[in-house]
This record gives sequence, structure tokens and C-alpha cells, in this order.
Amino acid sequence: MTTIAALILIIIFTFLSGMHIYWAFGGRWASEGVFPTFENQSNAVMPGMIPTLIVAVGLLFFGLMVLMHITDVTLPFGHEIIYKYGLRVIAVIFIIRSIGEFQYVGLFKKIKHTKFGLKDTQIYTPLCLTIGILALILEFYK
Repeated sequence: MTTIAALILIIIFTFLSGMHIYWAFGGRWASEGVFPTFENQSNAVMPGMIPTLIVAVGLLFFGLMVLMHITDVTLPFGHEIIYKYGLRVIAVIFIIRSIGEFQYVGLFKKIKHTKFGLKDTQIYTPLCLTIGILALILEFYK
């Protein structure tokens, strides 16, 4: 069970990291509606290459943290702390993201009828909740 949860998380994080790398280098597929917008605003401005690559590296690192739990992979620095707290941090980040900030993002958002709001309801929030739950499963059912 935990191996399947870990593999699903690794695939998700690798895919999301790849999407961010694609966007960082100018790709536009699936980039519409990925940022919250005001109700009367048609489209948000994409961030630059550096912020997008930082997110990509972070997602890849999350995948590496999950990989550390199912294999003997270690890092040359701080792998004990990462192994001990990594999945908890991932779970907290993504569960908080799925709950949201009560305006534009998450389960309890008020603005729901923008491009982002619809995608957040259909894709982003359920994905974040799934990631959080899978990380908790890995953490507590080792």
C-alpha cells in the first residue's frame, strides 16, 4: 500500500515539475487559468523563468523526499531531518493549500467562477488534498 502511494506521489511530483520546466522555457499548453484572478480580469501574467524553475525544483525535491522513504536513496546533507519531517511538511503544505485562503483558493473559496476558480475546484484542490493524504499515509503507515 505505501509503495503504491509513494509511486503515485513520485509520478505526480515529477509530472508537475516537468510542467513547470516546460512553462519556464516558454511553453503555454495548460497554462491558462493557473493563477487566481479577480472576477473581471481575463488572465493573469505568468511569472518569469526563475520563479517557475524554483517551483519546478521544489516539486522535484518533494518527489525525492518521497523516494527516500521507499528506497535507500540519501542526500549528502541533512537526510535524517528530511527523512524524519519531510512527509509531514509535504502533507501540511498541500492540505493547507487544499483548504485555501477563503477568497480565491481552496475548498472554501468565495470567488469560484473565474477560469482559475473552476480549475481550482475541478483539479487543483482535489490534487492538493490527494497529495496531502498520500503523504500522511506514507508517514504513518511505514
